Amino acid sequence: MKYDYDELLRRACSNIPEVSLKRERLELPRLYITTVGMRTIISNFKEVADVLNRDPQHILKFLTREMATAATFHESRAVFQGKFKWDSFERLLKRYMESFVICPVCKRPDTKIMKEKRLSFLVCNACGAKSSVKQL
Repeated sequence: MKYDYDELLRRACSNIPEVSLKRERLELPRLYITTVGMRTIISNFKEVADVLNRDPQHILKFLTREMATAATFHESRAVFQGKFKWDSFERLLKRYMESFVICPVCKRPDTKIMKEKRLSFLVCNACGAKSSVKQL
């Protein structure tokens, strides 16, 4: 049986999944932030939590501690007490991703947070690594 190199290459390229062709698999959606008086509202907070595959309350708890303010999650919006700029939310979400989303072993975002007794672990679905994460 004789194979043509170009035909085999075309067939192999057509079988590559779409995910691995992207440069960045985990891209945060653009944050829609509005400031009303002394409150800052992120309109698409639920969408951000869905992309990160995390509970919105967990992300909200992290952000409120880092920003030293109070916040509430209502429907798909997060309302923070105080005026904050877009770049501070971006920076803190990147830090959240490094700590609670990205696997420290294989650097993939295919993780979930598992609680065992009083400890929390970041379990990677891609490589199977299990690493501890700090409590919020």
